[in-house]
Amino acid sequence: MSLTGGAPFDLSRTSTIVVDGTSPEVSAIAEKLAAQLRRPTEFPLAISNGAAARGAIVLRLDGGAALGEEGYNLTVSSDSVRLVANRPAGLFHGIQTIRQLLPADIESEMGSERSTWQIPALTITDSPRFAWRGAMLDVARHFFTVDEVEQFIDLLGLYKLNVLHLHLSDDQGWRLALNSRPKLAQMGSLTQVGGGPGGFYTQQDYKDIIDYAAARYILIVPEVDMPSHINAGLIGYPEVACSQRPTALYTGTDVGWSALCVDKEETYAFVDDIIREISAMTPGPYFHIGGDEVHSLSKEQYIKFVERVQGIVNKYGKKMIGWEEITQARLNPTTIAQQWKSDSVGAAVAQNVKLILSPSQKIYLDMKYTPASTLGLHWAAYVEVRDAYDWDPATLMKGVTENEIIGVEAPFWSETLRNIGAVEYLALPRLPAVAEIGWTPQANRSWESFRSRIVTHEPRWTYLGMNYYRSPQLPW
Repeated sequence: MSLTGGAPFDLSRTSTIVVDGTSPEVSAIAEKLAAQLRRPTEFPLAISNGAAARGAIVLRLDGGAALGEEGYNLTVSSDSVRLVANRPAGLFHGIQTIRQLLPADIESEMGSERSTWQIPALTITDSPRFAWRGAMLDVARHFFTVDEVEQFIDLLGLYKLNVLHLHLSDDQGWRLALNSRPKLAQMGSLTQVGGGPGGFYTQQDYKDIIDYAAARYILIVPEVDMPSHINAGLIGYPEVACSQRPTALYTGTDVGWSALCVDKEETYAFVDDIIREISAMTPGPYFHIGGDEVHSLSKEQYIKFVERVQGIVNKYGKKMIGWEEITQARLNPTTIAQQWKSDSVGAAVAQNVKLILSPSQKIYLDMKYTPASTLGLHWAAYVEVRDAYDWDPATLMKGVTENEIIGVEAPFWSETLRNIGAVEYLALPRLPAVAEIGWTPQANRSWESFRSRIVTHEPRWTYLGMNYYRSPQLPW
């Protein structure tokens, strides 16, 4: 960012938003920006197509290849705001920057008595370091409603994250209705950790989540964890269960004891139905098979299963993702391994398999901040804000360079998270730290800079009704 020293842009009652071009996507982004600005300012902010008049915010696709899929150029002067990108995603990210440059009460749902709404004169040319900048929400241990998931998507969009990985099944709950296997949701969704009603998404619910995310340039990646973490999926189909405990509704938190019968042919018909139907509902290119913490199978059984399921995923036009344990198997170059504990990524690099980094000691955001925290777990670490921010993906693991990494993803496992307010408390201020790791080149990052900037977002979170943690590491 370069401040030009000129007079700021004054957003006023006569300001307009101008779409330069005829793209429906750009028009939709302009409508989002207008809706954001109209509420607190009570300005009409008419949207038009054509030449920009003085006082206009201009959105235009014409950034050139240098800005890539998500980059943008923002130029603010006293007479206009000009946002240019190569692709619509870049314009969407750019309007988040416009939001953050305006006073905090631009986030208010009510009219404001503020007399001036200024954006400083500046130029910004910005594009992300990593293509994959995500978060994972575990809706299996505790169920989250469609509205709660959409609240989480809004938070991701605000900080230019572009992937939401949904952990749709585990021992405690199956959360998506499938026509081919109706008992998955009918029988497997009835509870959650600690008891309670559980729940599941209808296929229309799932489509609504996908569409809501897509409008914010966020990709949904579905995960059905297998061959373990699968108890809830086996309740209605016990014929494919080879677990160490009886298959039944489960509300505890132990892991690794459930398992599919990987030596039965009917198991692969079961898996095929699941992957086929979810893949058909999901426009993105990925299907996550989990594959972690398998305690009840031999290594040979596990490898056989992963390799066969990889073929099923590919058959339905998707690229497979799995937690890093899958690197024991022979993987296709299109498969992606998600690192979380760092003890098997060497096998991924040896197979030219790319990595998503989710180091549990750094960005498992369900970890407690400190021993005094009431929400979260601490089996991996206590993760304060600086722990989540102050690391470099390219130097985290020996033998893994930036070339092997497609991005970073912060998981929210939900053993202790009963509602979206709990998720927000663990997300803020740590999720913006992860977002900056994913977006900003290492040479341009500084903990001291981040800590001074992120506290200025506190009033925005208040206006947005978001829960957050007042870390003693930050200068509130």
